[in-house]
Amino acid sequence: MPDNSNHSPNVILPPTGGEVGLTELELAVQDSVRRFAREVLRPVGQELDKMTPEEVIGENSPYWSMLGQFAELGLAPSALFEMTQKERSRLIPIIYEELGYGDSGLAISLGAGSLASLMAHRYGNQTLIELTEGKLGCWAITEPDHGSDILDYNRQNQYPGGYYGQPNCTVTFNGDDLIINGQKSAWVSNGVIADVAILYAACDNGDGINTRKGAVIIVPMDQPGVSRGKPLDKVGQRALNQGEVYFDNVRLSKAHLLAGPNDYEKATYDILAEANAVMGSVFTGQARAAYELAVQYSNERKAGGTLLKNHQYTKLRLFEMFRQIEASRALNLRAYRYNYNASEPAIQLSIASKVTATQTALDVCSEALQVFGGNGLTREYPLEKMWRDARASLIEDGCNEVLGMKAGSYLTQLEA
Repeated sequence: MPDNSNHSPNVILPPTGGEVGLTELELAVQDSVRRFAREVLRPVGQELDKMTPEEVIGENSPYWSMLGQFAELGLAPSALFEMTQKERSRLIPIIYEELGYGDSGLAISLGAGSLASLMAHRYGNQTLIELTEGKLGCWAITEPDHGSDILDYNRQNQYPGGYYGQPNCTVTFNGDDLIINGQKSAWVSNGVIADVAILYAACDNGDGINTRKGAVIIVPMDQPGVSRGKPLDKVGQRALNQGEVYFDNVRLSKAHLLAGPNDYEKATYDILAEANAVMGSVFTGQARAAYELAVQYSNERKAGGTLLKNHQYTKLRLFEMFRQIEASRALNLRAYRYNYNASEPAIQLSIASKVTATQTALDVCSEALQVFGGNGLTREYPLEKMWRDARASLIEDGCNEVLGMKAGSYLTQLEA
């Protein structure tokens, strides 16, 4: 018999909201990464935030033990590529949302650290898979004079009559060798500490430097001629090491070439689609962390003679946070599931996810900080750090406005 007694149901959603149908494996991975995020990433991120950039990467830094503990989770690209495309499309956003829930800067360090290996696997290059296995990577693409323009490989955003200028880093094809000269900017994530780099640079394969062509190379960072700059001192994501990388006549065999001039545009498109989707996951996770802290605080703090949670505006504020996070996650999962199961990824979906999630993270962190009031502005509570970390996300991996214009160019082409 149905229960017709009067009661008000209160459905308690799990941390990842309205997502249903997770497999046993997905639930197990989600649980283990969430535990790692809470017990390791968040406290380590808060500790690193208070250190100088040099201390963050120093010999006694907790960053290194964090790396070891993450490795124990068994989520390296080699393990993920034992799965089907469909399985990866479901599992990777789960992993990175939980990592972002712990600490967005460290989540990006882990994501950037896997890119060289991930792309080697994606392109099925066994030599480079072995070279990158178990190594901390960096994505060396951004340059001092070009910033987000370096992602505009097909000049969709170029101002009419404008000129992007000469590249800061070039690769020259010399017989069976590749010779690298120049520098990548201070925004290379893991740049000062990486073991290997996945380098994107303009190239000369016999007919001069052409900024519309390039090469993708896996570079061992202990190679003669490779040097690093100082770690960058930043307002946000201070746990994420970033710094310049310099190349002075670095000579490598063509075995290190992952993609040549004929494939450069596709290779840039592929890694941007991947990186932007990861950003969508990470900052959905950070927004969720800020929201949960705000809910908890509203159940503890009194204002106006009652708990914050009893005030109508607090209820509305928390709902708006929840709504934005659910929308951000839904778009991110949609982007992953389309891009990993289509013949070619749709970069406009990845960009939409990155832009939506990063703006959501900034907005939610700002609203959560407001719930905390004056306490939110102090370092005794985590919200001011989260807000600083989220603010950086609107610029990294491509400034949101530049990415939006790029995605818009694809959309107008499709409409035409």
